[in-house]
Amino acid sequence: MTFTVIPAIDLREGRVVRLKQGDYAQQTTYSDNPRAVARRYAEAGARWLHLVDLDGARSGTLDNLAVIEAITKDGMQVQAGGGVREDADLRRLFDAGVSRVVVGSVAIRDPDRVAGWLREHGAEHLTLALDTRRTGGRWSLPSAGWTETESRTLDELAPWYAAQGARHLLCTDIDRDGMLAGFNLDLYRHLAGTVPQLAVQASGGVRSLDDIRAAREAGARGVILGRALLEGRFTVAEALAC
Repeated sequence: MTFTVIPAIDLREGRVVRLKQGDYAQQTTYSDNPRAVARRYAEAGARWLHLVDLDGARSGTLDNLAVIEAITKDGMQVQAGGGVREDADLRRLFDAGVSRVVVGSVAIRDPDRVAGWLREHGAEHLTLALDTRRTGGRWSLPSAGWTETESRTLDELAPWYAAQGARHLLCTDIDRDGMLAGFNLDLYRHLAGTVPQLAVQASGGVRSLDDIRAAREAGARGVILGRALLEGRFTVAEALAC
């Protein structure tokens, strides 16, 4: 079973930042040069990079597209999202060199449209971002940069997309994002049991190499690594060795 270590860069106003639990008011800025950060990850052996346009996630436009395109020119395989709402957004990202487009809010609000994109572009070129929060005994699905809560749940949409031929699912426990509290392993065990045909990428809270190993044992097929790498808790090379 292939397991992929994917460093992440969150972009806001062209900078590398991290938010706590998706709160735009709780931002830490790590670098003014995201391309240099991406190059360091590539030189350490990472084959994939996860890019999030935080401005776009809230505004609905691809505000950091120029930065994303500059990074793809350096040769890494990139999955990127934030602000993807229309067919034209996918085309712009593909034209910018993105290998897989991450669709979040629209995947929750308009599943039929995204199912059409899966058929048109192929399941290997889309990653569904169903980021979740435990609310009232169910896995709710906040959207629009986690600022709005939708009526559909993770347990409704994940199996539906699996039936539509989806392949890649990125799932973040929002309450752990940026908190260095470890992955929510129960969430990934749950997904491995209910949608085993989806290659789930674990995200949110990784703090150590043991967390990476635990996510793999819980059934995840990849991990997204953000703050822990930026703060030097471990290196890309060490994560890959897991």
